[in-house]
Amino acid sequence: MLKQHYQGLGHIAVYTADMDKSISFYEKIGGSLHLRAPACPPEQLRELALVAFGGFLIELIAAPVPEGEGPVPHFAVYVDDVDQTAAALRAAGIESFRTAAKCVMPNTFGGLENWFFTGPSGEQIELLRML
Repeated sequence: MLKQHYQGLGHIAVYTADMDKSISFYEKIGGSLHLRAPACPPEQLRELALVAFGGFLIELIAAPVPEGEGPVPHFAVYVDDVDQTAAALRAAGIESFRTAAKCVMPNTFGGLENWFFTGPSGEQIELLRML
């Protein structure tokens, strides 16, 4: 029954050491800047950008690649309801949520709520609903 909650790929996140250079790169290869915004606290100093590219969004995160990680920290899936989807995942035995509650960011990219959990290989999956 989980399949009913998923609405498609939200974005693929990519760390970047140079936001302007990355935006320019994706624009050069056919993408376009969609939105720029600060990240959610406590990482408010990090800038985020959404770039439309190839029928999906790339979320650029202004930060060096953390030690032991690759340049792609997570992928996001649009869902109809973050709370109901998380409850359905828990009912299916998924307990790897990274926080006790979802994050609500009313001022980021026009407003969003999300909740991250971890897959079996350490991949981060973001449940995402735009407000």
